[in-house]
Amino acid sequence: MRSSRPTFAVVGHVEWVQFARVPHVPSAGEVVHAAQEFEEPAGGGAVAAVQLARLAGHAALFTALGDDEHGRRSAIRLAELGVEVHASVVPAPTRRAFTLIDDAGERTITTIGARLEPAGRPGEDPWRELTGMDGVYFTAGGEAALQAARAAAGVLVASPRARGALGHGVRLDALVLSGEDEIERREAARVEREADVVVQTEGERGGSYRLSSGATGRWAAARPPGPPVDAYGCGDSFVAGLTYGLGSGLAIEDALALAARCGAACRTGRGPYERQLSGAEL
Repeated sequence: MRSSRPTFAVVGHVEWVQFARVPHVPSAGEVVHAAQEFEEPAGGGAVAAVQLARLAGHAALFTALGDDEHGRRSAIRLAELGVEVHASVVPAPTRRAFTLIDDAGERTITTIGARLEPAGRPGEDPWRELTGMDGVYFTAGGEAALQAARAAAGVLVASPRARGALGHGVRLDALVLSGEDEIERREAARVEREADVVVQTEGERGGSYRLSSGATGRWAAARPPGPPVDAYGCGDSFVAGLTYGLGSGLAIEDALALAARCGAACRTGRGPYERQLSGAEL
């Protein structure tokens, strides 16, 4: 039996990420020394799920993991971070990534391997546990998964990186993209008519939104609650905050203000999880 508190889930992907802090991203032929390195399961699905768990007290992640050490470690670590992991295990390597964080706190990401998308085990209904969710964020999966999320959730927020799942007439409450990401801009242009609101982030400039009615608006970036440390995970924390706000019944302006606080808080911690906004801070 679900509690009376709002409930949230993410349908998305996980990557095992090796982080390294460097003075600057090396130019061609240059060698730089990493002053610090650590590893975490991350990627858009994982980071958003942890942020939702910290806001709501609990969140579920529907994903796929490889039948390997990285997949097993990802499931264990995400559970430690408060996420209920529903993972189909597939006979493929868990996707990996390398992230360099420079002295300005900016990051680069290099992915290795195919993105594993949640599909569930044969003969099972992998989406049964989505039923009754107040909000679902969708960042990876097929069309059937998106349809199931739409049928199950009060609010459905999606990333343009869901790609093939989008564009089949499934209505979205919100489509969220980075205005600085060419791939996301291109994919969003293809499907934006299926969203009640299209949200475009612009980093330190805040961002803009457009309702299906044609009305538009902007929001200002939130002030980070400390010195900037690391940009990794800020965007995923932002969209998790938006999903939480909309799923909790906030108006779009208030939900965006909360999302901006989530992104700003993440900016002040090492990696995606050291400093995410919690429900106690709302």
